[in-house]
Amino acid sequence: MTDTAAPRLDSPTGAGSTAGRPGAGAVLVEQLGEAGQRRDRSRDVRPLLRLWPFLVRHRIDALIAMFWLLASTGASLALTATARGAIDHGFENGGQNIDRWFLFLGANAVALGIATAVRYFYVTKTGERVIADLRKSLFERILGLDPAFFARMRTGEVLSRLTTDIALVETLLTTSVSFALRNLLTLIGGVALLFVVSPKLTGLVLLTAPLLIAPIFIFGRQVRKLTVRSQDRFANAVGFAGESVDAIETVQAFGRVDSATTRFGGVVEEAFGVSLTRMRARAWMTALVIVVIFGGITFVLWLGAQDVARGTMTPGALLQFVLLSVFTAGAVGALGESWGDVQKASGAMERIDELMRAQAEIAAPEQPVALPSPPEGRVAMAGVRFAYPGRPDLPALKGFDLTVRPGETVALVGPSGAGKSTVFRLLLRFYDPQGGSVSVDGVDVKTADPVEVRGRFAWVSQEAPLFSGSALENIRFGREAASEDEVRQAAEEAQALGFVQALPEGFATPLGERGKSLSGGQRQRLAIARALVRDAPILLLDEATSALDAENEALVQAALDQAMEGRTTLVIAHRLATVLRADRIVVMEDGMAVQEGTHHELVAKGGLYARLAELQFRES
Repeated sequence: MTDTAAPRLDSPTGAGSTAGRPGAGAVLVEQLGEAGQRRDRSRDVRPLLRLWPFLVRHRIDALIAMFWLLASTGASLALTATARGAIDHGFENGGQNIDRWFLFLGANAVALGIATAVRYFYVTKTGERVIADLRKSLFERILGLDPAFFARMRTGEVLSRLTTDIALVETLLTTSVSFALRNLLTLIGGVALLFVVSPKLTGLVLLTAPLLIAPIFIFGRQVRKLTVRSQDRFANAVGFAGESVDAIETVQAFGRVDSATTRFGGVVEEAFGVSLTRMRARAWMTALVIVVIFGGITFVLWLGAQDVARGTMTPGALLQFVLLSVFTAGAVGALGESWGDVQKASGAMERIDELMRAQAEIAAPEQPVALPSPPEGRVAMAGVRFAYPGRPDLPALKGFDLTVRPGETVALVGPSGAGKSTVFRLLLRFYDPQGGSVSVDGVDVKTADPVEVRGRFAWVSQEAPLFSGSALENIRFGREAASEDEVRQAAEEAQALGFVQALPEGFATPLGERGKSLSGGQRQRLAIARALVRDAPILLLDEATSALDAENEALVQAALDQAMEGRTTLVIAHRLATVLRADRIVVMEDGMAVQEGTHHELVAKGGLYARLAELQFRES
């Protein structure tokens, strides 16, 4: 028997869910609601400063992008000056200068086009490069975190930050930041030129600015909140859809297609309702902004026309003033929209930064103790007390002792929840015990580098997770440098060579997400092959043959017996028949070792093992 239920019951995720797995729909709603609240508090843009170290790495491209940003803005504003010159001077002397001024205007347009294209390239290149570095850093940090972290934060939430939140930051860096800076420079340059062209009219234009800014901030805040709510409702729908598609066979088998469709439709309609409210608010904001902008421009244009009629302003100056007013007003409106993107990206960066700053509880000490070389294959646990994070009142191990000599095969048996799989997790240093010590080859694992400690083990878990790559890639996951011959040999020893060769492309056949194209027994055999190709001195077999039929179990057991030779092996098995050949059997109950000996010795002693053996062998 195995204690695979122990992590579920003793982990902080609660009964029925393992750390890192998506919870039920209600839990998902609560999780997304919490995420929405965090996004709603994203008015502080300081989290975006976390991008500075990534930007510094590519400062040359950033400086080039800034130069061309200035050049394109300057060329854009210069169009108003060349247009003024064409109107005021092009018609002098019977129109002799008109060709030259329109040539200037055309050259200005070409320069604007070139500067804009180069600006777009370098801004986008710099932004994409920063995002690529951010993605790599975040993924590296995620993989470096220990299981205790994923007991506190679900995998779906982590992936949301790796995808959705980074996408918001990517939009800012590749589009919004260029848009915002260009409009900011246009605003500054436009206002300066407006004062040069007509201080009087410029003063009147500035009086309309508060009327323009007010609706942007009043309605903008409401639109922002409604956008967050809409995103959260939609995320809820996507999350539920993902769960339903992932468990499509279960949904269909239990006849829940209609109810799932109805539930998804309800969530989508709820998201649409929030979006509709947001669209109304945005429509009102747009209407007010347009009325203020064009109403103000019309009024100022009328005043300018009066000055032209009186001869105090040239027609070209009036045209330049109108163009500059349009540019400037448009820049103000665009900045309001860009500010919303900045705030969304800031909220997303705050969530990303939470992961970037997360520290693994299991980490190498500053001066790790090196494990002996060559490896001995010796493990020991002395007085180990351990409870999973968040459940100190339900200890999984209570003063557990275990010593395994090099080359010895030890089986751990006992009822579900006895703590057997927890022993493996402590040996692999996924967790540290609250009391006692765990050592590998005579070195306390707390003083060693976790990577080096795990390098001494080859682990076959009961779930046998596979990846979406080929059979070759999945086996080579155990040891990346393994040759194809070594992979083939490991597959043959695990009784996997036959079905792998029968696949359409043999070892190169993609297995699909989580290897779902294979049966449970086939996935288990590939997992065993992956462990064998690792060629580690210590084997950890957690129900390694649980998914196999009787014939394949016998074949794989024979292969495992061969693989165990010269290696230290710890075996957890539900069927006692698979541990009869173990050098020692350690019987566990309620987190403690209650019996120890060979099969015949334990049967003769009576007690828990004898009762388990009587039940199993009598049934068989």
